[in-house]
Amino acid sequence: MAEKLHFSLVSPERELFSGLVDQVDAPGSEGDFGVLAGHAPFMTALKEGPVTVHNDGHLTVYNVRGGFADVTPEGFTVLAEHAVEAG
Repeated sequence: MAEKLHFSLVSPERELFSGLVDQVDAPGSEGDFGVLAGHAPFMTALKEGPVTVHNDGHLTVYNVRGGFADVTPEGFTVLAEHAVEAG
């Protein structure tokens, strides 16, 4: 089984997601990017767009507007200015 990534998505209103996932794709200010377990650490600003969470063959999409993405050895955190689950 592939290694999992700890991912958290937080907006000013609440934490929308926290858990282990396979992959997360996000809209970076300088281009879209994907994060898997073991990714090199980095931080970037986010632009408006979808954050897609891949987990066990299922996709969950959140629409975000602004904020920051932080990848560390402990996991991946998105601090969004605004975020809602796409419906």
